[in-house]
Amino acid sequence: MPGIIVDGVVTEEIQHEVGSSQNKENLTAPTMAPSMQSEALEMHVENSGAGEPSIEQLYNNVCEMESSSEGGGSPSRESFGSDGEESRIDSELRHLVAGEMEAMKVIEEEEEKEKKGSGSVTNVVPTAGNGTPVRPQSSNSSKKKATKSQLESDASIGPNGKASPEEGESEVSKPGSRVGRRRKASAKSQNGTEDAGLDNPDLGPFLLKHARDLIASDNPRRALKYALRATKSFEKCAGGKPSLNLVMSLHVVAAIHCNMGKYEEAVPVLQRSLEIPVTEEGQEHALAKFSGCMQLGDTYGMLGQIALSLQWYAKGLEIQKQTLGEQDPRVGETCRYLAEAHVQALQLDEAQKLCQMALDIHRDNGQPASLEETADRRLMGLICDTKGDHEAALEHLVMASMAMVANGQETEVASVDCSIGDIYLSLGRYDEAVCAYQKALTVFKTSKGENHATVASVFLRLADLYNKTGKLRESKSYCENALKIYQKPIPGTSLEEIATGLTDVSAIYETMNEHDQALKLLQKALKMYNNSAGQQSTIAGIEAQIGVLHYISGNYGDAYDSFKSAITKLRTCGEKKSAFFGIALNQMGLACVQRYSINEAAELFEEARTVLEQEYGPYHADTLGVYSNLAGTYDAMGRLDEAIEILEYVVEMREEKLGTANPDVDDEKRRLAELLKEAGRGRSRKAKSLENLLETNPYTIGKRTTVAA
Repeated sequence: MPGIIVDGVVTEEIQHEVGSSQNKENLTAPTMAPSMQSEALEMHVENSGAGEPSIEQLYNNVCEMESSSEGGGSPSRESFGSDGEESRIDSELRHLVAGEMEAMKVIEEEEEKEKKGSGSVTNVVPTAGNGTPVRPQSSNSSKKKATKSQLESDASIGPNGKASPEEGESEVSKPGSRVGRRRKASAKSQNGTEDAGLDNPDLGPFLLKHARDLIASDNPRRALKYALRATKSFEKCAGGKPSLNLVMSLHVVAAIHCNMGKYEEAVPVLQRSLEIPVTEEGQEHALAKFSGCMQLGDTYGMLGQIALSLQWYAKGLEIQKQTLGEQDPRVGETCRYLAEAHVQALQLDEAQKLCQMALDIHRDNGQPASLEETADRRLMGLICDTKGDHEAALEHLVMASMAMVANGQETEVASVDCSIGDIYLSLGRYDEAVCAYQKALTVFKTSKGENHATVASVFLRLADLYNKTGKLRESKSYCENALKIYQKPIPGTSLEEIATGLTDVSAIYETMNEHDQALKLLQKALKMYNNSAGQQSTIAGIEAQIGVLHYISGNYGDAYDSFKSAITKLRTCGEKKSAFFGIALNQMGLACVQRYSINEAAELFEEARTVLEQEYGPYHADTLGVYSNLAGTYDAMGRLDEAIEILEYVVEMREEKLGTANPDVDDEKRRLAELLKEAGRGRSRKAKSLENLLETNPYTIGKRTTVAA
């Protein structure tokens, strides 16, 4: 779901431009987000609050994709007029809530005088009952004034969400009063004025407008107070009837929560917004519900709850289809958006199905080689490449590249050239891959600058290519060039982009057997994410790869701790049924064996077997590897019959898949013969190392953990 923009201000953005990020193209970090960096949605707050929003206004909440930085802002920003009209609007707002603001002024004056009378010294900015910093008043000429930083600080946020006086508003000095009068004023403020004027139909839109201004000034806490107040006003004006204005305000409140990183608090707000629209009352209500479903999917994505995120996306798509028809171009946009989400969740079959739907819709409704069809083909190329159908992927990307050149998008073609280079690399056509990468590198250096992170991403592609062709000196040189850019990023480079780049460099150093350097880069990348709530899946992937490096280095205790932390995060964010989760369990089981925690290892191998059987099936190489590890563990625990049964199955499967002459088959047959011989001797065991009982090549399996790193 594209990130929410409240009148041109991006509150949460997710990059869904296929091919614009090496991380996404190579599927090395299935972060969900689909919510970290995306095309944005604009949420309009109309000047008139008496009427319900139009269908276009509601639909634009989720489907009008445009950047807030383009065109000088959103249409809704322009609808409020010029700077000259702002003072008029502020004046009208003060008129609407005059009683409330008058009470707030009284509280400010009384608390300030009380503070002066106490003679206490404090560094805390004094606040009124509504949380607004007090502007001290005095009848003498030496009047103190609050600084701008005080007025804009977090201390200006009150707990009750009242509208506070704006900066520059005239103050009314009040004479000192006694404690009884202070208490009376406070009680009046809390009880008599809290709901004053909320039934005015013009109040809600004005409050949302102020919330927008505060978001623009990077003050989301105060913006939340205004948005909550607007919600109360819309709710009171609705009188229990379904109100789309109320739905819109709830969406804004949820977007502000997400902007502050409080995704858990946004969930119940969005769930409440879904209870209001009545789809039988028309398209406006249906599309309002669609908007809420998609925004809720984004929020669950940021929480790392992938299954719930995809579930709400599917509900939103179904509502949109029923409302607009299955061939509407906007349905095609949503299909592509869902396909991207499934790609990041590594659900490639479903992603291909949705992307094909989007491609069919846009091809039938638009002109040949339209921008929408081009975006669909780029995504389809990524999906086919990931599934191993490189020829089909190359076809889609070449067609997308030709269309982009025809549409005058020469700069954007460089991203497609990178993807084409990736496919040539997969096909072993190294010279053509180098040409594609060098072509993209030239364009990026010219258009973005030589120190841009995108240039570093092309360096990493070239480093990977030369590493695979055995040219280690050239590979290391390109890695060093990329690290120079990541270590001194230009302003505007996101920490996520740097962390992803460091992870990719680490993977290359790992294949060169420079494990210490690889580990340092992964630890630096992990520190950059700083345990972000919306990046738990990515963090878990990095921690799992750190565990693999510790295991290879013989640091089994550190490896166990890293795997345990990764698995805990994967359980929390709802990925305990993914193939990556099963592989991580297997790796942790191997670490347990090295620490002689045999019972715990058996439990981990059993859980890994269940997960991989579900995700890969019983014949997959990873599943058979877990079977083999489990058989060895059962033997070490004295459960010889179970070990023999499992190992016989593994030998049979490997003979069918690999042939009887394969070295892996010979090893399994040797192990089985030893177990059968031992069972025939009445279980008289000899002391033997557990490594001889287990499949001891964690590096091969562990390499796959980089899929989520």
